[in-house]
Amino acid sequence: MALIVQKFGGTSVADLDRIAAAAVKVKQEVERGNQVAVVVSAMAGVTNELVELTRKVSPLHDAREYDVVVSTGEQVTSGLMAMCLQAQGIAARSWLGWQIPVHTDDAHGRARILDIESAELIRRLGDRQVAVVPGFQGLGSDHRMTTLGRGGSDITAVALAAALKAQRCDIYTDVDGVFTADPRIVAGARRLAKITYEEMLELASLGAKVLQTRSVELAMKHNVRLQVLSSFNEAIGSDTPGTLVLGDEEIMEQEMVSGVTYSRDDAKVTLIGVADRPGVAAATFGTLADAAINVDMIVQNIAEDGRSTDITFTVANDDLARTVELLTALQEQLGFARLVPDRNVVKVSVIGVGMRSHAGIAQRMFQTLGDRGINIQVISTSEIKISVLIAEEFAELAVRALHAAYGLDKE
Repeated sequence: MALIVQKFGGTSVADLDRIAAAAVKVKQEVERGNQVAVVVSAMAGVTNELVELTRKVSPLHDAREYDVVVSTGEQVTSGLMAMCLQAQGIAARSWLGWQIPVHTDDAHGRARILDIESAELIRRLGDRQVAVVPGFQGLGSDHRMTTLGRGGSDITAVALAAALKAQRCDIYTDVDGVFTADPRIVAGARRLAKITYEEMLELASLGAKVLQTRSVELAMKHNVRLQVLSSFNEAIGSDTPGTLVLGDEEIMEQEMVSGVTYSRDDAKVTLIGVADRPGVAAATFGTLADAAINVDMIVQNIAEDGRSTDITFTVANDDLARTVELLTALQEQLGFARLVPDRNVVKVSVIGVGMRSHAGIAQRMFQTLGDRGINIQVISTSEIKISVLIAEEFAELAVRALHAAYGLDKE
């Protein structure tokens, strides 16, 4: 007998029919003899509607009351899921975040889970009762409702799996697993049977939408085995084609490159003619850090005379306007000639833990792009990732070309 956590995302519980279909998957797992805890998201589109209601009341609303409102979507789904299970003859009950409780810090709207009191849940699971838990919500130290931010249901599921010492956490979504590239762009994209936490973390942070970044971090920290599955596949569990996310020690032989991904969420900023003196870079990026603006890729070129330099970096598209405003106000202090913003860029990345033991990965990437006339504007690397910034118009061409270059296309 295993203890399994199943998480169903918004598209998997979009309406009553889909909730009932998800309940069938839970029932099948129970009939296999397993103990099951279920984590549910709000029905598709509901959270956005609730957020919009809070904004209509006041753009500067009380974050604590915001959490009360937006957490109700998951509450509705959890009650409906428990009722569907009961209608199918399965003993089940719903648990709200404060009833377990799921303890979080007090950062309303983006809270982090500190602890889950699991004793009563474990007892009920031992009595063959399915626990249905709403994702995304918890209880702060002031006994106020908190929410975990976008993708919070994935975080709840992984944290619950860690607290219950579950054998596996199944993430049901609207895709069949993790692919070597976006199947909508690359016809030859393949589903990966297994992928490491590190690779999944890089994919999630670089544009892949399958799993939320914080949930992967949490799974890696607590060694929670994840399985990404389609809620629209009729099979279940070990019979289901999906992707296992686990430690690299569990994968016999690492692929050189596991995936190619892209992100259109970046914007490029270039400071031209920056005075080449100590402290300028610190002042520039310190200003952005103080404004909670995250800087990603950075490149600096010093002029031949050694007196000035150009600094290019990327920020999130949503932060571009604030970045321009902040740095323009400090132009005299920072000593740059002009600032050039550019939204017409895309970040393309190749990822694979096999990079640690294979040479020539970067050269192949640069050669492939060069052969197709794609100019590389910025480069950044890590132990298992190479990212380049290119003009947005070449995004799909670059992804397809790199996917083929690394032998990832279907045979």
